[in-house]
Amino acid sequence: MNITMTDKTTYLSKKGMKELKKNIIQLEHDRQKTLQILRGLDKSSGRDDHLNRIETVFRLEGIEAELADKKLTMSTAQLLPSQHSRLQVAIGSIVDLIDNSGRLFRFKIVDSVEANPSDGRISTLSPLGQTLIGKTIRDIVEWRNGLSVNKLQLIRII
Repeated sequence: MNITMTDKTTYLSKKGMKELKKNIIQLEHDRQKTLQILRGLDKSSGRDDHLNRIETVFRLEGIEAELADKKLTMSTAQLLPSQHSRLQVAIGSIVDLIDNSGRLFRFKIVDSVEANPSDGRISTLSPLGQTLIGKTIRDIVEWRNGLSVNKLQLIRII
């Protein structure tokens, strides 16, 4: 069975859905602006204008490709289920982890489209995310980061 991108549901938080919509609106705006620039360049015939036109066409192609990708993601996007088991880590869970020195880490488990580790959102496809899925409170979570092995204890699932 062949699986295409449209067969996969992308689960997003409310924040992730809002950011995706905002990105699509911005890309559509950028596309319109670039098309206006391109129309202006079509009326000129100088060599520099020709090079600017080529550069603008490449920029437009990049914008359109990114826009198509975002729209495809939006077409398969669904909000994370509001009720999920707090007994096991699942997509949409917020987890509190503690290391051996007592430092607390909080992460939200999200789809890779929405992941932003610096904002505390980790992908289900990341090494830590893969390890966390299905874990329960008090489990020790181990994952490799290059040559080192990291260990954290799961203390709370929200």
